[in-house]
Amino acid sequence: MNTTNFLLFGAYPYIAIAVLIVGSWARYDNAQYTWKAGSTQMLNDKGMRIASNLFHVGVIFIIFGHFIGLLLPEAIYHYVISTPNKQLLAMVSGGFFGTLAFFGLTMLIKRRFTDDRVKANGSRADQMVLLMLYAQLILGLISIVISADHMDGSVMVLLATWAQSIVTFQPTAAAEAIASVHIIYKLHIILGMTLFVVFPFTRLVHIVSGFAAPVKYLLRSYQIVRSK
Repeated sequence: MNTTNFLLFGAYPYIAIAVLIVGSWARYDNAQYTWKAGSTQMLNDKGMRIASNLFHVGVIFIIFGHFIGLLLPEAIYHYVISTPNKQLLAMVSGGFFGTLAFFGLTMLIKRRFTDDRVKANGSRADQMVLLMLYAQLILGLISIVISADHMDGSVMVLLATWAQSIVTFQPTAAAEAIASVHIIYKLHIILGMTLFVVFPFTRLVHIVSGFAAPVKYLLRSYQIVRSK
């Protein structure tokens, strides 16, 4: 294992997560009015609902799929499914929802870059994030094709070992696990970590609101109502 591999896959994930947490906290604390998605639907809603729904449905499934697929230990999921079948399930479901997200995002990017009103109301950060997400989706879909060359699930185990080693604070083991996998998987991981880095400084922060709002509502204080 060389130094570059350790820096990219052993150290960089912690840097990215630290920037995400501290940066998001600082933005919410100091600039709450900027904490928004910056919707442009009112400027032009033609095809917006279809594109947005395709993208969000696809991405939400992909996020949860990655979370469960990478962090669930073999000892647990083997009670339900074998490693090869788990990979096949991930390829089929990931391919389906990834394709939904890809078509939705393609429509959103076309709208963002070709509609004069939408383009004028946006920012370079909006454009950058869309293109980064687009590249990440493409890498993810390509990785499905590459996965067809090793249907035994061995590479999936290595990727899961990397993720589980990161969350259990074993950076050396994480870097060792990822060292031998295909470059497409590595690029997918690096770009994913980079999305964590830009997260606090872009419209991506609205993702937190989508998950946190229901929790905040349930934990809210009772409203005090006084009679006259």
